[in-house]
Amino acid sequence: MHLTQSTVGRKLLMAVTGLLLVGFITMHLLGNLSVFAGPDGINAYAEHLHDLGPLVWFFRLIMLALFVVHITLGVQLSLENRTATPVNYSIKKRMKTTFSSESMLYTGLILLAFLIYHLLHFTFQLTNPEISAHNLPLDAAMRPDVFTMVVLSFQKVFVSLVYIVGMLALFLHLNHGLSSFVQTFGLNNGPSQEKVTLGGKLIAVGFLLAYIAIPVLILARFVNV
Repeated sequence: MHLTQSTVGRKLLMAVTGLLLVGFITMHLLGNLSVFAGPDGINAYAEHLHDLGPLVWFFRLIMLALFVVHITLGVQLSLENRTATPVNYSIKKRMKTTFSSESMLYTGLILLAFLIYHLLHFTFQLTNPEISAHNLPLDAAMRPDVFTMVVLSFQKVFVSLVYIVGMLALFLHLNHGLSSFVQTFGLNNGPSQEKVTLGGKLIAVGFLLAYIAIPVLILARFVNV
């Protein structure tokens, strides 16, 4: 049976694309954390990506395609679930359900909006052109000054809040998504369920703390130009 023609198949595709996206945000996080190494850290990282040329855009397009497939399947499955139970129960029991699981569609849509903003902000550098790396002087090693762009961006309260809200949505999405991935592939059983859930929560918290550390510490002026 074609994967997209069955609920089980769509769940499997969602799990696989979700896992690949987790791999991407892990690599992306490691690169972003280089801002704490100063200009020589993140500017060298950005220059290395630029030197890869078309390969970077090919990789970005693949990740974008995975994201589109993931969220499209998520919307389809959510609509199917609502169609299957069109009438709300008079008494709604939250058995084995959490806020994270019930808000997966909404956190996914928030992440989509955040991704668009992030691309306009740092990739295409359109939201704050006055402090974009394209318009700033080169650093001491004659590289685009990505470090200054990032620091000046996150010193703006609005920009930092947008990223913090985006990462909170990511936390909620991963909080349920990671344990759901294991369940989709039947890799957990009764005794291991609590450990799988706890592991997913810990990983989600790790991503949240690491990602928001960047805007929070810059906004607090622990990192400055």
